[in-house]
Amino acid sequence: MKILYVRVSSLDQNTERQKINAKEFQMVIEDRCSGAIKFEDREGGKKVINFLNKNLISSLHVHSIDRLGRNLQDLLNTIEKFNEMKIPIFFINQGLRTLDENGKENTVSKMMISILGVVSEMERTQIRERQAEGIILARARGLYLGRRPGSKEDNLEFLSKSKNAKALEYLKKGNYTNSEIAKITGLHLNTITKIKKIGLSIT
Repeated sequence: MKILYVRVSSLDQNTERQKINAKEFQMVIEDRCSGAIKFEDREGGKKVINFLNKNLISSLHVHSIDRLGRNLQDLLNTIEKFNEMKIPIFFINQGLRTLDENGKENTVSKMMISILGVVSEMERTQIRERQAEGIILARARGLYLGRRPGSKEDNLEFLSKSKNAKALEYLKKGNYTNSEIAKITGLHLNTITKIKKIGLSIT
């Protein structure tokens, strides 16, 4: 069975770009989560691994390396798991495959995947650094003040914030742990707990 694996980082992102040739595959498995989450810990990733362990996969196809993951070690671990089962992974955008037609590891592809995996991991780190720098600059300019001491925020106002609203959507789906949602949304784990307590009690 040829499987197409699709991943985006948030609920509102469009997956169509990764599904252009979806009709070529027997199954499309989709994840909406951070690429930092281990492949085997994602809902879609678990399905893929389950099919792999049951010898039901002939090949796995992914639009690009960063869609499989943005953590280099996890990326290599996932590839190794497929290599052990002699199942090739195809990275469509880069034109790379992990195993050749004889089931042998493609050393050139391995080198390229490792390099691009490092780049993907660096991109994720840079995004997080830019976000942190933006907050520091905004605070220095007096544009990021947070709540005034002693002020009380209305529950609906709290839940209507963009990140909080996304976190609540993930909580309602029931497919993710609080820690996973915290990684996906960039919120503190305590904030996720508060959203769960308030949001699920009034919805």
